[in-house]
Amino acid sequence: MSLYTPVRDVIQVILLGLDSAGKSTLLAKLLTGQVMETSPTIGFNVGTLNLDKKTSLTVWDVGGQKHMRPNWRLYLDDCEALVFVVDSSDQGRMAEAKGALKKILSEEKLRGVPVMVLANKKDLPNSMTIREVSTALDLPSYTDRLWEIQACSALKGLGLQQAFTSVNKMIKRS
Repeated sequence: MSLYTPVRDVIQVILLGLDSAGKSTLLAKLLTGQVMETSPTIGFNVGTLNLDKKTSLTVWDVGGQKHMRPNWRLYLDDCEALVFVVDSSDQGRMAEAKGALKKILSEEKLRGVPVMVLANKKDLPNSMTIREVSTALDLPSYTDRLWEIQACSALKGLGLQQAFTSVNKMIKRS
């Protein structure tokens, strides 16, 4: 009889984005399958997403209010992927989201770390297309790292599992 238990790969993923982008709703839906009533995140939420028998993602959802963004860099140790969530129905804040993304990606600890951009709230009638979000965030300029963009709906759960499966694949490729 062996006392050895196979060790799961536990991968650290950080979930960032402006306030009200839907990060906490997304994490709750992913982990519980339920839509939970959320309030603005002060600090962080963390949960473990089991992708398969061997792989778990520890997902850190960090508050996105303007006064909290300078603290984002405190969560970057051992970060293997960044998931950046934007509200695709809020065209007026895309420039702010672009600035926040550019600033965090300039951090040395994120050099070469893959990025998944989630264009959340795709279920709303006025949401931007993937191409519009990609252009607004200037994603094609990030030639020094792997990145992908995917539409999703945290409320409906659409695209979430696929997005985090893609995140895992990006980590393995990087």
